[in-house]
Amino acid sequence: MRRTPVGSLVAVLVAVALVGWLVLRALEGRGVYLPVVPWLVDVAIIALAGAIFWAGWAVRAYQKGKRPTLDGIRAARTLVLAKAAALTGALLGGWYLAQVLLVLGDLSIEPRRDRAVAAGIAVLCSVVLAVVGLVVEKFCELPPSDEDRASSDEGESPAPA
Repeated sequence: MRRTPVGSLVAVLVAVALVGWLVLRALEGRGVYLPVVPWLVDVAIIALAGAIFWAGWAVRAYQKGKRPTLDGIRAARTLVLAKAAALTGALLGGWYLAQVLLVLGDLSIEPRRDRAVAAGIAVLCSVVLAVVGLVVEKFCELPPSDEDRASSDEGESPAPA
């Protein structure tokens, strides 16, 4: 399984932010306003990032030889969870960035400023989730085997697990 490219995560974040901004602008044009992002969202995103990092750390410890056993299924699930976290972080980051972009022109109005700050913190938490996903993907990468080393000597790059 290949690692998630950072460029594709940035593209997802930007695309979701653009589409979200257009949708939110159209909704506000019709008088529909979203509530302020609750702080519980930030706590949930950071807790998820922490849990994924903890699972990835166990895989890393096994690969470094500091943990005697690790189920292969658990390692594979951790890798898939890390990939999902990276994509989820990009998606959520784009959504909350769209909310920040929507109120940028109205920062002199206190409720709009509060909404921008709350959504901005959620963007940062979402980026943390995406970065943790990428880091844990790296933790789950298998070291190159002898066959991979031989093929890399011939000019081919080894494929991550």
